[in-house]
Amino acid sequence: MSAPIRVARVIARLNIGGPAQHVVNLTAGLPRDRFESVLLTGRESATEGSMADLAAAAGVTPVMVPGLGRALSPRNDLASLIFLFRYFRRFQPHLVHTHTAKAGTVGRIAAWMARVPVIVHTYHGHVFHGYFSPAATRVFLGIERALARVTDRLLTVSQSVHDELRRYRIGRPGQAAVLPLGLDLARFLEAERRRGELRAELGLAPATPLVGIVARLVPIKRHEDFLESARLVSARVPGCVFLVVGDGERRNELEAIARARGLGERVRFLGWRRDLDRIYADLDVVALMSANEGSPVSLIEAMAAARAVVATRVGGVPDLVEDGMTGLLVPPANPVIAADAIVALLAEPERRAAMGAAGRKRASPAFSVERLVSDVDRLYTELVAAAAPRSRR
Repeated sequence: MSAPIRVARVIARLNIGGPAQHVVNLTAGLPRDRFESVLLTGRESATEGSMADLAAAAGVTPVMVPGLGRALSPRNDLASLIFLFRYFRRFQPHLVHTHTAKAGTVGRIAAWMARVPVIVHTYHGHVFHGYFSPAATRVFLGIERALARVTDRLLTVSQSVHDELRRYRIGRPGQAAVLPLGLDLARFLEAERRRGELRAELGLAPATPLVGIVARLVPIKRHEDFLESARLVSARVPGCVFLVVGDGERRNELEAIARARGLGERVRFLGWRRDLDRIYADLDVVALMSANEGSPVSLIEAMAAARAVVATRVGGVPDLVEDGMTGLLVPPANPVIAADAIVALLAEPERRAAMGAAGRKRASPAFSVERLVSDVDRLYTELVAAAAPRSRR
Protein backbone atom coordinates (compact mmCIF):
# COMPACT_ATOMS: atom_id res chain seq x y z
CA MET A 1 0.00 0.00 0.00
CA SER A 2 1.37 3.48 -0.91
CA ALA A 3 2.11 6.04 1.82
CA PRO A 4 -0.75 8.39 2.81
CA ILE A 5 -1.03 11.79 1.14
CA ARG A 6 0.13 14.41 3.64
CA VAL A 7 -2.25 17.38 3.80
CA ALA A 8 -1.74 20.61 5.76
CA ARG A 9 -4.93 22.65 6.09
CA VAL A 10 -4.66 26.28 7.24
CA ILE A 11 -7.45 28.57 8.49
CA ALA A 12 -7.09 31.93 10.24
CA ARG A 13 -9.19 30.89 13.26
CA LEU A 14 -11.88 28.44 14.35
CA ASN A 15 -14.49 31.09 15.08
CA ILE A 16 -18.15 30.11 14.97
CA GLY A 17 -19.27 29.80 11.36
CA GLY A 18 -19.21 27.72 8.22
CA PRO A 19 -15.48 27.79 7.40
CA ALA A 20 -14.54 26.32 10.79
CA GLN A 21 -17.12 23.54 10.48
CA HIS A 22 -15.94 22.86 6.94
CA VAL A 23 -12.26 22.44 7.83
CA VAL A 24 -12.95 20.32 10.91
CA ASN A 25 -15.24 18.02 8.94
CA LEU A 26 -12.62 17.65 6.21
CA THR A 27 -9.72 17.04 8.57
CA ALA A 28 -11.66 14.44 10.53
CA GLY A 29 -13.48 12.87 7.59
CA LEU A 30 -10.80 12.07 5.01
CA PRO A 31 -9.86 8.35 5.18
CA ARG A 32 -6.87 8.02 7.49
CA ASP A 33 -5.44 5.08 5.63
CA ARG A 34 -4.93 7.33 2.58
CA PHE A 35 -4.55 10.83 4.05
CA GLU A 36 -2.46 12.20 6.90
CA SER A 37 -4.14 15.51 7.70
CA VAL A 38 -3.12 18.32 10.02
CA LEU A 39 -5.10 21.48 10.78
CA LEU A 40 -3.22 24.71 11.52
CA THR A 41 -5.08 27.70 12.93
CA GLY A 42 -4.77 30.98 14.79
CA ARG A 43 -6.81 32.22 17.74
CA GLU A 44 -10.26 33.75 17.83
CA SER A 45 -10.90 37.19 19.28
CA ALA A 46 -12.81 37.46 22.57
CA THR A 47 -16.17 38.28 20.96
CA GLU A 48 -16.14 35.74 18.10
CA GLY A 49 -16.89 32.48 19.86
CA SER A 50 -14.90 29.33 19.22
CA MET A 51 -15.56 25.97 17.61
CA ALA A 52 -12.64 24.30 19.39
CA ASP A 53 -15.17 21.98 21.03
CA LEU A 54 -16.32 20.77 17.61
CA ALA A 55 -12.71 19.99 16.68
CA ALA A 56 -12.14 18.14 19.96
CA ALA A 57 -15.33 16.09 19.53
CA ALA A 58 -14.18 15.13 16.03
CA GLY A 59 -10.77 14.04 17.29
CA VAL A 60 -8.95 16.96 15.65
CA THR A 61 -6.15 18.67 17.60
CA PRO A 62 -5.21 21.87 15.77
CA VAL A 63 -1.65 23.19 15.61
CA MET A 64 -1.67 26.79 16.85
CA VAL A 65 0.08 29.27 14.56
CA PRO A 66 1.61 32.26 16.42
CA GLY A 67 0.20 35.59 15.28
CA LEU A 68 -2.46 34.15 12.99
CA GLY A 69 -5.91 35.68 13.47
CA ARG A 70 -8.41 38.13 12.08
CA ALA A 71 -6.63 41.46 12.52
CA LEU A 72 -4.09 42.81 10.03
CA SER A 73 -0.68 43.12 11.68
CA PRO A 74 2.62 43.13 9.73
CA ARG A 75 4.52 41.85 12.77
CA ASN A 76 2.08 39.02 13.54
CA ASP A 77 1.63 38.13 9.88
CA LEU A 78 5.41 37.81 9.47
CA ALA A 79 5.55 35.56 12.54
CA SER A 80 2.79 33.38 11.07
CA LEU A 81 4.58 33.19 7.72
CA ILE A 82 7.87 32.10 9.29
CA PHE A 83 6.15 29.50 11.49
CA LEU A 84 4.20 28.02 8.57
CA PHE A 85 7.27 27.93 6.32
CA ARG A 86 9.26 26.04 8.95
CA TYR A 87 6.35 23.71 9.68
CA PHE A 88 5.91 22.85 6.00
CA ARG A 89 9.62 22.17 5.66
CA ARG A 90 9.42 19.67 8.53
CA PHE A 91 6.06 18.06 7.68
CA GLN A 92 6.74 17.93 3.93
CA PRO A 93 3.07 18.00 2.86
CA HIS A 94 2.10 16.84 -0.59
CA LEU A 95 -0.67 19.45 -0.52
CA VAL A 96 -1.45 22.65 1.41
CA HIS A 97 -5.08 23.77 1.46
CA THR A 98 -5.83 27.26 2.82
CA HIS A 99 -9.18 28.72 3.89
CA THR A 100 -10.22 32.36 4.53
CA ALA A 101 -8.38 35.46 3.32
CA LYS A 102 -5.65 35.89 5.97
CA ALA A 103 -4.69 32.21 6.02
CA GLY A 104 -4.88 32.15 2.24
CA THR A 105 -2.26 34.88 2.03
CA VAL A 106 0.36 33.77 4.57
CA GLY A 107 -0.36 30.06 4.02
CA ARG A 108 0.08 30.15 0.25
CA ILE A 109 3.23 32.26 0.42
CA ALA A 110 4.74 29.89 3.00
CA ALA A 111 3.75 26.85 0.92
CA TRP A 112 5.29 28.37 -2.22
CA MET A 113 8.49 29.21 -0.35
CA ALA A 114 8.64 25.67 1.05
CA ARG A 115 8.14 24.19 -2.47
CA VAL A 116 4.97 22.29 -1.54
CA PRO A 117 3.92 20.30 -4.65
CA VAL A 118 0.21 21.30 -4.61
CA ILE A 119 -1.42 24.48 -3.26
CA VAL A 120 -5.21 24.84 -3.01
CA HIS A 121 -7.26 27.76 -1.66
CA THR A 122 -10.97 27.94 -0.82
CA TYR A 123 -12.95 31.18 -1.00
CA HIS A 124 -15.75 30.89 1.57
CA GLY A 125 -16.85 34.29 0.33
CA HIS A 126 -14.69 37.30 -0.42
CA VAL A 127 -13.87 40.76 0.89
CA PHE A 128 -14.01 42.63 -2.42
CA HIS A 129 -17.14 44.60 -1.56
CA GLY A 130 -18.90 45.48 1.66
CA TYR A 131 -15.80 45.30 3.89
CA PHE A 132 -13.12 47.88 3.05
CA SER A 133 -12.58 51.21 1.31
CA PRO A 134 -12.14 51.24 -2.49
CA ALA A 135 -8.39 51.85 -2.10
CA ALA A 136 -7.94 48.94 0.32
CA THR A 137 -10.08 46.71 -1.89
CA ARG A 138 -7.81 47.41 -4.88
CA VAL A 139 -4.80 46.36 -2.79
CA PHE A 140 -6.49 43.10 -1.75
CA LEU A 141 -7.48 42.38 -5.34
CA GLY A 142 -3.87 42.80 -6.43
CA ILE A 143 -2.72 40.41 -3.70
CA GLU A 144 -5.29 37.78 -4.68
CA ARG A 145 -4.38 37.99 -8.35
CA ALA A 146 -0.72 37.48 -7.49
CA LEU A 147 -1.46 34.57 -5.13
CA ALA A 148 -3.56 32.86 -7.80
CA ARG A 149 -0.39 32.49 -9.89
CA VAL A 150 1.18 30.20 -7.27
CA THR A 151 -2.05 28.27 -6.59
CA ASP A 152 -2.92 25.05 -8.39
CA ARG A 153 -6.68 25.11 -7.73
CA LEU A 154 -9.05 27.82 -6.52
CA LEU A 155 -12.25 26.57 -4.91
CA THR A 156 -15.43 28.50 -4.16
CA VAL A 157 -18.39 27.46 -2.02
CA SER A 158 -20.96 28.74 -4.53
CA GLN A 159 -21.35 29.41 -8.23
CA SER A 160 -21.91 33.12 -7.61
CA VAL A 161 -18.58 33.49 -5.80
CA HIS A 162 -16.94 31.54 -8.64
CA ASP A 163 -18.41 33.93 -11.21
CA GLU A 164 -17.32 36.96 -9.17
CA LEU A 165 -13.72 35.72 -9.15
CA ARG A 166 -13.82 35.68 -12.93
CA ARG A 167 -15.26 39.23 -13.02
CA TYR A 168 -12.48 40.39 -10.71
CA ARG A 169 -9.92 38.65 -12.98
CA ILE A 170 -8.61 36.37 -10.24
CA GLY A 171 -7.06 33.17 -11.54
CA ARG A 172 -6.70 31.59 -14.95
CA PRO A 173 -9.65 30.26 -16.98
CA GLY A 174 -10.48 26.80 -15.68
CA GLN A 175 -8.42 27.23 -12.50
CA ALA A 176 -11.45 27.74 -10.23
CA ALA A 177 -14.09 25.15 -9.37
CA VAL A 178 -17.18 25.10 -7.15
CA LEU A 179 -17.00 22.91 -4.05
CA PRO A 180 -20.04 23.49 -1.78
CA LEU A 181 -19.85 23.34 2.00
CA GLY A 182 -20.23 20.01 3.74
CA LEU A 183 -21.97 20.09 7.14
CA ASP A 184 -23.25 17.62 9.71
CA LEU A 185 -26.99 18.16 9.22
CA ALA A 186 -28.34 15.11 11.07
CA ARG A 187 -29.74 16.96 14.08
CA PHE A 188 -31.35 19.64 11.90
CA LEU A 189 -33.11 17.03 9.80
CA GLU A 190 -34.68 15.80 13.07
CA ALA A 191 -35.35 19.26 14.51
CA GLU A 192 -39.13 19.07 14.33
CA ARG A 193 -39.24 16.71 17.30
CA ARG A 194 -37.93 19.57 19.48
CA ARG A 195 -40.64 22.04 18.48
CA GLY A 196 -42.04 23.87 21.48
CA GLU A 197 -38.93 23.62 23.66
CA LEU A 198 -37.62 27.10 22.86
CA ARG A 199 -40.99 28.80 23.33
CA ALA A 200 -41.28 27.11 26.71
CA GLU A 201 -37.77 28.27 27.66
CA LEU A 202 -38.59 31.86 26.72
CA GLY A 203 -42.01 31.79 28.38
CA LEU A 204 -43.90 32.28 25.11
CA ALA A 205 -47.28 30.87 24.19
CA PRO A 206 -47.21 28.00 21.66
CA ALA A 207 -48.89 30.15 18.99
CA THR A 208 -46.49 33.10 19.29
CA PRO A 209 -45.06 33.98 15.86
CA LEU A 210 -41.26 33.74 15.98
CA VAL A 211 -38.80 35.25 13.49
CA GLY A 212 -35.07 34.85 13.97
CA ILE A 213 -31.66 35.70 12.56
CA VAL A 214 -28.68 33.44 13.27
CA ALA A 215 -25.41 35.23 12.51
CA ARG A 216 -22.30 36.83 13.97
CA LEU A 217 -22.97 40.37 15.19
CA VAL A 218 -20.65 42.05 12.70
CA PRO A 219 -21.30 44.88 10.20
CA ILE A 220 -21.54 42.71 7.05
CA LYS A 221 -24.59 40.90 8.48
CA ARG A 222 -26.62 44.16 8.62
CA HIS A 223 -28.54 43.38 11.81
CA GLU A 224 -29.79 46.96 11.86
CA ASP A 225 -31.87 46.09 8.79
CA PHE A 226 -33.30 43.07 10.61
CA LEU A 227 -34.23 45.28 13.57
CA GLU A 228 -35.91 47.83 11.30
CA SER A 229 -37.85 45.02 9.61
CA ALA A 230 -38.82 43.80 13.09
CA ARG A 231 -40.22 47.23 13.92
CA LEU A 232 -42.27 47.26 10.72
CA VAL A 233 -43.51 43.69 11.17
CA SER A 234 -44.49 44.37 14.79
CA ALA A 235 -46.90 47.06 13.64
CA ARG A 236 -48.70 44.50 11.44
CA VAL A 237 -48.25 41.34 13.53
CA PRO A 238 -48.45 42.70 17.10
CA GLY A 239 -47.69 39.44 18.91
CA CYS A 240 -44.57 38.59 16.91
CA VAL A 241 -41.28 38.03 18.75
CA PHE A 242 -37.84 38.36 17.13
CA LEU A 243 -34.72 36.43 18.12
CA VAL A 244 -31.13 37.50 17.48
CA VAL A 245 -28.93 34.42 17.84
CA GLY A 246 -25.18 34.99 17.88
CA ASP A 247 -22.70 37.39 19.40
CA GLY A 248 -19.93 39.72 18.34
CA GLU A 249 -18.45 43.18 18.38
CA ARG A 250 -21.77 44.98 17.70
CA ARG A 251 -23.90 43.49 20.48
CA ASN A 252 -24.10 46.58 22.69
CA GLU A 253 -24.71 48.80 19.67
CA LEU A 254 -27.48 46.58 18.34
CA GLU A 255 -29.18 46.27 21.70
CA ALA A 256 -29.20 50.08 21.85
CA ILE A 257 -30.72 50.25 18.36
CA ALA A 258 -33.47 47.82 19.42
CA ARG A 259 -34.28 49.98 22.44
CA ALA A 260 -34.25 53.16 20.36
CA ARG A 261 -36.78 51.63 17.96
CA GLY A 262 -39.10 50.77 20.81
CA LEU A 263 -38.88 47.01 20.33
CA GLY A 264 -38.48 46.21 24.01
CA GLU A 265 -39.20 42.57 24.88
CA ARG A 266 -40.23 41.83 21.31
CA VAL A 267 -36.53 41.33 20.46
CA ARG A 268 -34.50 38.80 22.46
CA PHE A 269 -30.71 38.64 22.13
CA LEU A 270 -29.80 35.02 22.88
CA GLY A 271 -26.03 35.13 22.29
CA TRP A 272 -24.14 32.06 21.08
CA ARG A 273 -26.21 28.88 21.23
CA ARG A 274 -25.10 25.28 20.72
CA ASP A 275 -28.69 23.96 20.57
CA LEU A 276 -29.44 25.41 17.15
CA ASP A 277 -31.75 22.50 16.31
CA ARG A 278 -34.02 23.73 19.15
CA ILE A 279 -33.76 27.28 17.82
CA TYR A 280 -34.74 26.43 14.24
CA ALA A 281 -37.48 24.05 15.40
CA ASP A 282 -39.50 26.92 16.85
CA LEU A 283 -38.73 29.65 14.31
CA ASP A 284 -41.52 30.31 11.83
CA VAL A 285 -39.25 32.35 9.55
CA VAL A 286 -35.44 32.51 9.45
CA ALA A 287 -34.05 35.80 8.14
CA LEU A 288 -30.65 36.89 6.88
CA MET A 289 -30.02 40.52 5.86
CA SER A 290 -26.32 40.40 4.87
CA ALA A 291 -24.65 42.82 2.45
CA ASN A 292 -22.40 40.02 1.18
CA GLU A 293 -22.31 36.24 1.66
CA GLY A 294 -20.51 33.16 0.38
CA SER A 295 -22.71 30.21 1.29
CA PRO A 296 -24.43 31.04 4.60
CA VAL A 297 -24.48 28.13 7.03
CA SER A 298 -27.49 29.46 8.93
CA LEU A 299 -29.66 29.20 5.81
CA ILE A 300 -28.42 25.67 5.05
CA GLU A 301 -29.20 24.61 8.62
CA ALA A 302 -32.59 26.34 8.55
CA MET A 303 -33.52 24.65 5.29
CA ALA A 304 -32.40 21.26 6.64
CA ALA A 305 -34.71 21.94 9.58
CA ALA A 306 -37.55 22.62 7.08
CA ARG A 307 -37.86 26.31 7.87
CA ALA A 308 -38.89 28.97 5.34
CA VAL A 309 -36.31 31.74 4.91
CA VAL A 310 -36.22 35.40 3.92
CA ALA A 311 -32.76 36.50 2.76
CA THR A 312 -31.05 39.22 0.79
CA ARG A 313 -30.14 38.45 -2.80
CA VAL A 314 -26.36 38.75 -2.38
CA GLY A 315 -23.30 36.60 -3.10
CA GLY A 316 -24.03 32.89 -3.00
CA VAL A 317 -27.49 33.18 -1.43
CA PRO A 318 -29.40 32.81 -4.75
CA ASP A 319 -27.44 29.62 -5.43
CA LEU A 320 -28.85 28.23 -2.21
CA VAL A 321 -32.34 29.72 -1.89
CA GLU A 322 -34.71 29.33 -4.82
CA ASP A 323 -36.92 32.40 -4.69
CA GLY A 324 -40.55 31.48 -4.16
CA MET A 325 -39.77 27.79 -3.68
CA THR A 326 -37.52 27.41 -0.62
CA GLY A 327 -37.82 30.99 0.60
CA LEU A 328 -38.10 34.61 -0.47
CA LEU A 329 -35.19 36.72 -1.72
CA VAL A 330 -35.21 40.48 -1.14
CA PRO A 331 -32.90 43.36 -2.14
CA PRO A 332 -30.10 44.19 0.32
CA ALA A 333 -30.47 47.25 2.56
CA ASN A 334 -34.24 47.33 2.10
CA PRO A 335 -35.96 46.53 5.42
CA VAL A 336 -39.38 47.52 4.04
CA ILE A 337 -39.43 44.80 1.37
CA ALA A 338 -37.94 42.32 3.85
CA ALA A 339 -40.72 43.12 6.31
CA ASP A 340 -43.35 42.60 3.60
CA ALA A 341 -41.85 39.16 2.83
CA ILE A 342 -41.82 38.16 6.52
CA VAL A 343 -45.42 39.27 7.03
CA ALA A 344 -46.51 37.38 3.91
CA LEU A 345 -44.96 34.13 5.17
CA LEU A 346 -46.30 34.54 8.71
CA ALA A 347 -49.79 34.85 7.23
CA GLU A 348 -49.52 31.60 5.23
CA PRO A 349 -48.49 28.58 7.33
CA GLU A 350 -49.16 26.15 4.48
CA ARG A 351 -46.84 28.10 2.20
CA ARG A 352 -44.15 28.11 4.89
CA ALA A 353 -44.49 24.36 5.31
CA ALA A 354 -44.17 23.77 1.55
CA MET A 355 -41.08 25.99 1.39
CA GLY A 356 -39.60 24.17 4.37
CA ALA A 357 -40.11 20.77 2.76
CA ALA A 358 -38.55 21.98 -0.49
CA GLY A 359 -35.65 23.53 1.43
CA ARG A 360 -34.91 20.28 3.22
CA LYS A 361 -34.64 18.45 -0.09
CA ARG A 362 -32.33 21.20 -1.34
CA ALA A 363 -30.04 21.09 1.71
CA SER A 364 -29.60 17.35 2.13
CA PRO A 365 -27.62 15.54 0.83
CA ALA A 366 -26.22 18.39 -1.31
CA PHE A 367 -24.47 19.97 1.70
CA SER A 368 -23.65 16.83 3.67
CA VAL A 369 -20.27 15.91 5.15
CA GLU A 370 -20.28 12.66 3.18
CA ARG A 371 -20.57 14.50 -0.14
CA LEU A 372 -17.82 16.95 0.85
CA VAL A 373 -15.35 14.24 1.88
CA SER A 374 -15.99 12.24 -1.29
CA ASP A 375 -15.45 15.30 -3.51
CA VAL A 376 -12.25 16.36 -1.74
CA ASP A 377 -10.85 12.82 -1.65
CA ARG A 378 -11.15 12.67 -5.43
CA LEU A 379 -9.78 16.21 -5.94
CA TYR A 380 -6.71 15.74 -3.73
CA THR A 381 -5.88 12.38 -5.29
CA GLU A 382 -6.05 13.82 -8.81
CA LEU A 383 -4.00 16.94 -7.97
CA VAL A 384 -1.24 15.06 -6.17
CA ALA A 385 -1.02 12.45 -8.92
CA ALA A 386 -0.74 15.17 -11.57
CA ALA A 387 1.96 17.01 -9.59
CA ALA A 388 4.15 13.96 -8.99
CA PRO A 389 5.90 13.87 -12.42
CA ARG A 390 6.66 17.59 -12.64
CA SER A 391 9.22 19.69 -10.86
CA ARG A 392 7.95 22.40 -8.52
CA ARG A 393 8.07 26.11 -9.27
